[in-house]
Amino acid sequence: MGRDNSAVAEAIVVHGEMLCECENHLWDVISNLSIPTELLTDTRQQHKTEFETETLVRAFLYAEIRGLSQNELAQRLRQRPSLLHAFRFDLSERRDAPRQQTLSHAWNAFSDNTQRAIETAAVGIAHYAVEYDVISEGLVPILADDDAETSDDDDSTHRERVQQQATKTIKLARKHAFPEFESGRSLNRTYDDDEILDMVARTCSHAGSAHSEGEYGWLSDDEHTAHGSTILRVLKQFATPEGDDGQHTLDEIPAADGTPKIDGIRDALMDSFDSAVDNIISSIKGGGPFADRHKTAAIDITHEQFHVWPWQDKDAGIPKRGFPRMVSGYKKDNAYKRGYKYATLTLAGELVPIILGVEPVKENSTWEEENAPSYSKAELVDRLLEKAERFVDLDEVYLDRGFHSKEVYAVIEGWGITYTAPVPVYQPDYSAIKKIEEHSTADAAVNHDVPVAVDGEVHHRTEYLYVPSRNDDADGTYAVFVTNRDRVEPDEIQAVCNGYRRRWDIENQYKSIKDCLPRTSSTDYRVRFCNFVLAGLLYNLWRLTDYLIKVGRDTAIRSPPEVGFKSFLRALGEFLHRVD
Repeated sequence: MGRDNSAVAEAIVVHGEMLCECENHLWDVISNLSIPTELLTDTRQQHKTEFETETLVRAFLYAEIRGLSQNELAQRLRQRPSLLHAFRFDLSERRDAPRQQTLSHAWNAFSDNTQRAIETAAVGIAHYAVEYDVISEGLVPILADDDAETSDDDDSTHRERVQQQATKTIKLARKHAFPEFESGRSLNRTYDDDEILDMVARTCSHAGSAHSEGEYGWLSDDEHTAHGSTILRVLKQFATPEGDDGQHTLDEIPAADGTPKIDGIRDALMDSFDSAVDNIISSIKGGGPFADRHKTAAIDITHEQFHVWPWQDKDAGIPKRGFPRMVSGYKKDNAYKRGYKYATLTLAGELVPIILGVEPVKENSTWEEENAPSYSKAELVDRLLEKAERFVDLDEVYLDRGFHSKEVYAVIEGWGITYTAPVPVYQPDYSAIKKIEEHSTADAAVNHDVPVAVDGEVHHRTEYLYVPSRNDDADGTYAVFVTNRDRVEPDEIQAVCNGYRRRWDIENQYKSIKDCLPRTSSTDYRVRFCNFVLAGLLYNLWRLTDYLIKVGRDTAIRSPPEVGFKSFLRALGEFLHRVD
């Protein structure tokens, strides 16, 4: 091949900058790069090489920018055929993706100058990719500072990184996430929609209310804070379907109307939420929180308690007139309570715990008429999976016990996704549990090929797993799990159940959201649902910040957060005060 040229890295970077101005994805930038192979040295025997120099240079540039080892690069190429296409690997003769040994041999066959040119070009392209928002700054590999000597310097660097990444996420929120929520108010309004969302963030940071936020603004003569009624009005408008009467409330919806109004409110808010999440994820293109690993998610339901008694005369079976339609009953801590319910789908396992979908939950409660509107759990799960598939191809979902139904399992099976869920213990299970207890050594068991029947026909088959319960209140009893894996062998039972138990502790997620959920006495469901959806969006922004910090420090994603949720919310809510 031709001689090395010290200008080769500069030539690649110059073209890379031009591509970063017009391309939206790192793959496309690298795919369209001009690679001056005549200025590079590849000592392999070209007539015997399986992969061309130009193709391998593209792959090595990608690996350098993303901070991947050769083994990780080989794995990623195997798992993503689109990458092979982007980097122009010729697979016309049924060649497999290059193995780690092939990549290592090719890299070692490059001259020292060629290797340095690739490494230098990767750094240059990475910084232009950040500048033009092709990738996040948090994904650019940071070289270790060999001159760093003291722990004080390390602490200072860490604090600076936390501040930089938090500031970057705040700017992201105002540039790409907040604008997706539109109230449709006139252009001569005093406060823009994103300014109202700043106020919501401040309210969340101290679990306040729209009223208390507006009152504080009046007392402190703070021109950045609207009156509480203005904040509530904008929240309602965020959740009002286009072309609908902005003044209606769900409390007056008769049972005969079913759920169309609820659907409209849900769709108005979730269109904005989905677009905002899409923008957040797009800010860390090229892998980000969805690295090439087993992709799992958790589906669960949480409650926002509503303390008002639903009965006018319970003994006579007379409910209160105008009791909020979306309030459902539920049992917690052996007590029957009432509240607004929300279902979420959140990434789990080793992934960044970002909420990908939110759904309102409406169930028929005892104080309602028999034909009161409600959503089926299968419909909820189907919509949540449909939203999640916009962002990531899920491999497995973990379900809460409340989703145990053959219709739910049939929906997930139809998506081609593995599920695992705890189930109530029924009479047929007691004989299996008794056999385990009587066995001299076994402490777990599996029942193979249990059919799931829908409409009188076997839809698919499942595995029922019996393991000792970890519930402190259930000493000596067994927990039962169901999964649609092909077959679970006895020595795999514990691993499957442990995978379910390590689902990023979704209860902690709900606790974080509830701790910052704005207080309100409004029974207008637009306000209630909007508050929860916005709190979920703010939670995602916080998790994104934490992810970017950990990427920069090469810290495990599952390690404790680098900055507290409420501290982040306070910084987000005070953004306008600082920039002005």
